[in-house]
This record gives sequence, C-alpha cells and structure tokens, in this order.
Amino acid sequence: MPEFFLELFSEEIPARMQAAAAEALARLIAEGLGALSPQDISTFYGPRRIALAARLAPEVAAIRTVERGPRATAPEQALTGFLRKHNADAAQLRVEGEYWVLDKAAPSVPTAALIAAAVPTLLRRFPWPKSMRWGGTSAFTWVRPLRRITCLLDGAVVPFDLRDGADDGHGLQSSDLTEGHRFHAPGAVAVRSCTDWAATLRERRVLVDAEERKRVIAEGVAHLAAERQLTMVDDPGLVNEVGGLVEWPVPLLGRIDPAFMDLPPEVMQVSMRVNQRYFALRNAHGSAAPYFAFVANIAPADGGAVSIAGNERVLRARFADARHFWDLDRKARLASRVPKLDHVTFHAKLGSQGDRALRLEALAGHIAPLVHAGPALARAAALLCKADLVTGMVGEFPELQGVMGSYYAQHDNEDSLVAEAIRDHYAPKGPTDAVPTAPVSIAVALADKLDQLAGFFAIGEKPTGSGDPYALRRAGLGVIRIIRENRLRLHLLPLIEIAVHGFHHLRVHPAPAPDALAPASLTPTSLAPASLAPASLAPTSLAVEIMEFLAERLRVQLRAEGARHDVLAAVFAAKGGREADDDLTRLLARTEAVAGLLGTADGANLLTAYRRAANILRIETRKDGPHDAAPDPTLFREPAEIDLDQALEAIGVVSDLLDREDFAGAMAELARLRAPLDGFFDNVTVNAPEPELRRNRLRLLHRVQETMDRVADFSRLEG
Repeated sequence: MPEFFLELFSEEIPARMQAAAAEALARLIAEGLGALSPQDISTFYGPRRIALAARLAPEVAAIRTVERGPRATAPEQALTGFLRKHNADAAQLRVEGEYWVLDKAAPSVPTAALIAAAVPTLLRRFPWPKSMRWGGTSAFTWVRPLRRITCLLDGAVVPFDLRDGADDGHGLQSSDLTEGHRFHAPGAVAVRSCTDWAATLRERRVLVDAEERKRVIAEGVAHLAAERQLTMVDDPGLVNEVGGLVEWPVPLLGRIDPAFMDLPPEVMQVSMRVNQRYFALRNAHGSAAPYFAFVANIAPADGGAVSIAGNERVLRARFADARHFWDLDRKARLASRVPKLDHVTFHAKLGSQGDRALRLEALAGHIAPLVHAGPALARAAALLCKADLVTGMVGEFPELQGVMGSYYAQHDNEDSLVAEAIRDHYAPKGPTDAVPTAPVSIAVALADKLDQLAGFFAIGEKPTGSGDPYALRRAGLGVIRIIRENRLRLHLLPLIEIAVHGFHHLRVHPAPAPDALAPASLTPTSLAPASLAPASLAPTSLAVEIMEFLAERLRVQLRAEGARHDVLAAVFAAKGGREADDDLTRLLARTEAVAGLLGTADGANLLTAYRRAANILRIETRKDGPHDAAPDPTLFREPAEIDLDQALEAIGVVSDLLDREDFAGAMAELARLRAPLDGFFDNVTVNAPEPELRRNRLRLLHRVQETMDRVADFSRLEG
C-alpha cells in the first residue's frame, strides 16, 4: 500500500492545542479517506507543525450496483423521484419483470485524486478551539498563519490548493517542501517520505516526535541536576508544555539569587512554572535548591552563558514581585481577612465565600468528634481555610490557595494542627494526591467536600454524562478516599443531611424542560448563613441522593481497581433493616465478605438457586401474588421442604451477625442454605396442582429470597 504523508506547517501553535490537533487530523483523514482504508496512521505535532503518515489503498475500486425501482406500471412521478434520488437518467433504466431496474456503475478513483479532493475540505473545517485570519483576501482560518502544506503519496506530490471560488486561500498549495529550525536552519527543503522528513528535520535541528522531545527535556534536566546532587521536582505537565514550545530542546541550569531563598518553596516553584516555564530543583533533603532549570530552543554557541544570565535576571524580577506579596500579606492576620470573604462570590446561587466559611465552621465542628479531632481546632481551621483567597499572593497565583493560608496561619502563631488543616483541606485534588491523615485536617477536608456536594446538588447543578463543571465527582471521590484510606467509621447520611440543611434558605424549583426559556431554577430567600441542623435530622431525599451518588463513585473506584463493583451495588441495596448502609468502611468489609462467598462453589451455586427462586416468584406474583406470607409447616409434603424450612430457621442469626459486623460468620451461615435449597429444587414441584401447596411453596421461596436480601440484593449481581 502506498504511503500518504501530510504536514501542515504554520506559525507557532499553542502547546495546549497540539496533541488534540494531531488527534483531530487523524480522525478527519480516517473519515475523509475512509474509502481508501487508511492503515498504520501515525501523527506528529510540535510548535510549528502537525503531520500525519498512513498507508492507503492504491485506488477506490470500480463498483457496479443494481437498484430496483418502482413498478413498470407506476405513475411517471414515482419514476422521476427514483431517478432524482439516484442522480440518474432514463437511459440507465431497464425493465426486469414487473419493475424498473437501474444499473449504476462508478469508475475507479485514483488515490491521489481522492486525496486532492478531500484534504482542502477537511482543512477548511479543521476544529481548532480558536482560529485566526491574517492578511490577504482569503477567509481561510487556522490557529496561526498556515505557511506550507506538504502532501506526498509514495514520494510524489499530490497537487491541490486551498482556493474556494473567488477566495484565493492565501495562495496555499501542496508541495514537497518543509522548513527546519527557525534559527538554526531556516528556509525550505524538499522531502520524499515520512522517514525522510523526520531525518531531514533532525539534521536541521527539529525533533518531530513529541515523546522524544519530552524525553530529552526530562533526562537533560535530571542530568544537570544530578551533577550538583540535586533532583528535579516531578512535573509531567510542565514537561509536556515545554515539549510543545521547543523544537530542539537544550536544557540549561541557572542560579537563584540567595536573597530570595527564604520565600516558601511552593511560591518559588509556582512563580517559576507559571510565569517562565522553569523547572524547580530540590536538595537531597527535600528543601528548595538555589538553582532552576529551563529549556532553550537553540544550541547556544557560548554554552548558554548569555541565555542563563538573561533568565536569571528575569527570575529576580519575578521573585521580587512574589516577595512583595509575601511581605504585604503577612502584615495582616489571616483571621482579619475572614470578613472580606463576604465580598467574594462562591457561586451566584450559593452566596459568598463568607457564607461558606460559616457553614464549614459548623459542619467541621460536627465531624470533628467523629474522627477524634478537637472540635474547637476543627472549627477554627474551617473558618480560616478560605481566608487566603483575599490575599495578594493567592490573587496572583490561585494555585497556592490553602498553601499560603497555612504559611500565614503559622506566621500568626495559630495552632500547627490548624495550619496543617488549612493546607490540606483541598486534598486530595487528584487520584495520585495523598489524603489528609491528621484528625483536624480530615474534619475540615470532609466538611469542604460535603458542603460542595450539598450546595450544588441543592441548586440542581449535578454532574451529567457530558460534563462536571464544578468537579463534584472529584469531591465525591475525595470523600471516599479520605474515609477508605483512614479507615474511618462514619455514618455519612446524617453528616450529608447537616450539610444539606446549611442551604435551607434556598428554595429549589423543579428543573425546567430543556427547551424552556425559564429563569434560574433557584430563588434565594436569604443569603444569610443558616445555623446547621443537629445530626438527628431525618434524611431528606436530597441527602439520600447525594449518598447514592457517593455509592456510585465508590463503585467506579472499585471498578477501576478491578474489584467486584456489582457486589457493592448489591450490598448497598440490601434490605437488612436500614435503607442503605452509609458507613463506607463497614460497607466495603461486607462487600469483601459477599465477594468471598461468591468466589466459592457454595456461593456460586447459591446465587444460581437465588436467581431461579426470584424468576419463579416474579412470574407467579404476576398471576396471583404477592406470596409474602409465612409458610405453613403443616402443608409441607416433601422432606426437602422441611429441610429448607429448618435451614432458614437455623440461619435466622444472619441479621444478628451482620449487626455485630461478623461478616465472615454471616457468610458461613448463608452458605449453609446451598444444600437444602438444591435439594428443594431437585425434589419439589413448586407449581403443584394443589393450590394450597403451590402457594405455600412460593411463600417458602419468598422467605429464601427475603433472608438472602438481608445480606445483599443478589438480583443486582452481574454475570
């Protein structure tokens, strides 16, 4: 199959758009040239180009089809419509039997012709997040001015241009020319294939493979750091970004002015990263090193001396700005900033950050004794945890919220546990982040996430399949991870209800129909913070909905871990005396026990028997059910009926074992049902001809189902 190669060479493409653009190019080519069966598609992207190589069929083969039309006796209008549909004329028709028949023939199409026809169209509809126009008379847009189009098929140019009627398409047309490094090797050069293109550009100081550029950056910075017994702060996102900024990466090392080494290391790292795309380094013991790394896009003749000096000068100015905020912020106590939160909007429908601070203070106070934290410290930390949002440093670097609050709390001589909780209350922010472990930190972090969930659920801003703009799934997973990894014993539903009650001043209307031009679905009756309800509040439907949302997030997490997530759903829906178990640690222990039972032969056979019983009951209940009365022992006719009834009596302790959290014992008791239940189905005709026997046996099966449902809703198990 011939090789197809396409390069789109432009001015500098924003790093954040490059990978997605390469994926879009592959998708569009696969769609536009689908008739050529593209294979082995590979993409390339960098600061000034996106490219693609693929193998294509040598042509679209000729095809011949026969379409049956209307009857020969049909009205002329029917025949005319048929011809119009198939873009044919009457000369192509013939009569076959009682029908008109159309013979359609399409000639073969050379691959080059199809490429030349398809590529200009897909370039004009390329899905850049943002596009621009530039000088000339063309309406053609690109992310930055497009300069060259290299298009080859087995080494030969596929000729086409971007003209569209009177629009000249900036005069762009395909060729075999590309360009090397802007400074090291400017000017056009011809290429013959993808391999030749990559090798030619390497000679001209361009690495076309994004992964290779990232590897050169990471290994180069690590090597320079190791020469001074330092390590690079792990930052894959920065490596990716810098890999999209340079074509010929040359890592260099600069020195930080000692006058700024007393700044918090997080401030230094974020300032370097956000403003300059510099890499932070650490000493062997983990403290900030007096060096930074950066990546040049040229190989300097002087070894980088001028470039290093220039970047050091720029960094001094950046750090001077950071010091200004650092010194200014410490002139006011963190606690004095809390009233200013009343002027910072949390969400238009949920009031201010000041309202939220008061809710968090109360909620953290409720949670604290449940996680063995001091309520006074938890309330103090919760009240202060958002105060750094009104500091100059966080205003300049939002990434430092929480971190700066912790430093300012330490400066104000707040308790170290309070400072630690302020720093950690956003954690975990992602799946690889550590969770808080100190009790005060746990209380504040849980309060923050439960308040977030309660507020946005209250105004109907729930996650959908297409979006989660308020990161509620992340908040839910954060709650779950904090509980799981600290093995906390918490009844979540009352805490969720307290969080929900914090928004009782909001009146929520039913959501309007999607096409209705209705006003916002929520009307604040008062945005004054409300006192939170005691933990004895009965759960509302909203609290139950949030609990179910957390259970679903837990299922997703178990699925990602390869565990039996369906068992969790079955246990969560168990009819064991509580609406749903809201102690996640106990829920998981019970889930593991049920999964362990199902992994045995007794458990697997018991599940099969349960499904058989459930199917019979479902069918018979439609006829004359329900059959939920107690079975009458005097109507037992077969020994297997008596054995099953006695087994059910004997394992009546299952509920007590579950309440005592002896899940292994409960599963052992449940497994004892396997033999008598097998014997029942082997020896007893459930639908006996005698009505009273039939009803009694159905009631016995209902008792089996009811007993097992106390452990888990086995109907929810997959497989």
